[in-house]
This record gives sequence, structure tokens and C-alpha cells, in this order.
Amino acid sequence: MKAAVLNSAPGKLDIEDVDLDSPGPREVLIETKAAGLCHSDLHFMEALYPYPLPAVLGHESAGIVREVGRDVTYVKPGDHVITCLSAFCGHCEQCLSGHMSRCERKNKDLVRQAGEPSRLTRGGEAINHFLHLSSFAEQMLVHEHTIVKIPEEMPMDKASLIGCGVTTGLGAVFRTAKVEPGSDVVVIGCGGIGLSAIQGARIAGANKIIAVDVVDSKLELATALGATHTINGKEDPVAQVRELTQGLGVHNSFEAIGLKATAEQAFRMLRSGGQATVIGLIPIGINIEVHGVDLIDEKKLTGSNMGSNQFRTDMPRFVDMYLTGRLKLDEMVSKHISLDEINEGFDEMKTGAIARNVITF
Repeated sequence: MKAAVLNSAPGKLDIEDVDLDSPGPREVLIETKAAGLCHSDLHFMEALYPYPLPAVLGHESAGIVREVGRDVTYVKPGDHVITCLSAFCGHCEQCLSGHMSRCERKNKDLVRQAGEPSRLTRGGEAINHFLHLSSFAEQMLVHEHTIVKIPEEMPMDKASLIGCGVTTGLGAVFRTAKVEPGSDVVVIGCGGIGLSAIQGARIAGANKIIAVDVVDSKLELATALGATHTINGKEDPVAQVRELTQGLGVHNSFEAIGLKATAEQAFRMLRSGGQATVIGLIPIGINIEVHGVDLIDEKKLTGSNMGSNQFRTDMPRFVDMYLTGRLKLDEMVSKHISLDEINEGFDEMKTGAIARNVITF
């Protein structure tokens, strides 16, 4: 099969022929139908986060089950599924307390063990499996605890977005921050995750929903998806947020870029008792600074891992929100591309002018 392999970092992806093993116990073979290009993949391509190489990247995807291994009970061939990197073991303390996105054993229990053949190979050489998925490929071989069933009427390109960006943004609002109706919210960064957070704030019943970005076209899209106010981040966004909230600040802020400066801005935008949630991936080695006296006002700074999701229940709900018109996903697909165009797709992402490019197979 064809797959996009990262052989060195920083570097581009190489489209190569790789092989998949047959499904083992609890494993599922999926025909990939769509895969979104996520900024997280770009972080690994740019060596901002380390990963053993070579590896087939990709983690935001949807497809159709083609074969199941022994002991698989959740899906059968023909089922439509969304993948999720928040794989869960189901029996560690985090899983049992409802925090599956923080599973402590997925990297031990859901991978093939020493002495077993690799799921991915190239000419007999083992290829690393990326975040339990490796979805920049025509097929995926995954553990059944990385997938969720969805109805066949859900379009695959839109379903793939739910696999990461949409769930991360919505989950940060619904689960991590628990935004209350009538509250004031600001979202910094209007890419796929930020736009999803804006929609989550709208669905949750927030009052003011302030979108911050430096690209005017993305601010226009943010307005179409639920933002009540927009701010160009080139001109002191903290002061502008204060002005829009009568000097008080917002109840909840969301940073959806992954930069030190914007994370610190998110904290400075808070009112007393407010919570800043950093969704973006801050590069390793970067420290975030806050003014210590602000802690007296019970302001909080927290992170969010994939929207604190419980994806087996969350994602079907998000699919229903789309099918009933409450969640807008069509507008978030900037372009459909082929696997061969993946590097060009990431180059477009670097410009900051798009929401999401989606590979369709």
C-alpha cells in the first residue's frame, strides 16, 4: 500500500510502498477513506517533538473496517469508524475514573510486544506506528480501542475532522473548561481546533465569543461559525478583550496555536476566577510565565489533552450534532487533496491561511 513516511526530522514526507501485517488479537484492519492534516503532525515533521523514525504519520482519520482479528467484539467488516489517538486500555486508574484520554497503559497494552512482528514494514524493515494509528496510508492496522463506530450517512471527510481537531476543540470547551451558558469566551487561533472551540462555545450557550487571529479570512470564517466579536491579534489583543468586556476580562480563554506569547495572553485576558485552557502543543523546552499576583484572584491556567475526551461516547454525539445541523463541518474543509499532495498541503498549513486540508483516498 502507499503511505507517507517520515524518514528524518526535520523533513518532508516520502510517499512509499509499505506493508501491513494481518490483524492479530484485538486488532482491526481499516481501509482509510479520509485523513485530515493536523498541526500536530507538522510539529513532528519539524522535530519540535521527538518520535522514533522512520514512521508513517497521520492520526485524524475515518474509514471502513475490512477485517478483524481474534477477540474483536466491538466492530465487524463493513462498519464505518473514526479513529482517535486517545487509545485507552480500559483498566488503569485513569480509564476507570473516566479520564480515558489520560490512559496510563496504552503504550504498553495496546502495542505489539517484543518478539512480535511489526504492524508496519518496508522491505522487511520495521516502520514505527504513529500514535497508535498511522493514518497517512491507504490502510490502517489498529487496536480496537482506537476506533468508534459511526452511522454510514456521515460523510467520511467530515468524520475525519472529528478524529482529532473537532473533538479537541469541542472537548476543551465541554469537558476541560466546562463552559457555562451566558459566559464570555475568547479563542486565540482560528485553525481547525480554534474554530471547533468557537463552535463549542456557541453550542454551550456562551454570551460573548471573541475570536482572535491575524488572518482576516479566518476571522470571517470564525464569525460564520459562531464568533460574536473578532480581533486581529496584531494589535494588542489583551487590551481589546478587556475593552469588549468592560475591563473585566473573560470567564474562559482558549489558546489554540501552541505559542508561549499567546498562551500568556490567554491568561492575561481572564477575569477573576477565570480559566485559561491551552489546547495548542507548546514546543518542548518552552516555559509559560504568569504574573504571580494574578493567582490571588483565583485565575487558572490548565492544559487540555485531546479535549479531555471520552471518544467512544463523545464522537457519536458530535456526529449527531453535524447531521442535525448544530455542528458545522463543511465550512472547515479548506481543500480535498490526494496523498501525493500531502507536503504541499502542509506547506499551505504553514501560511496560516487555511482551516483544514483533508486527504481523500
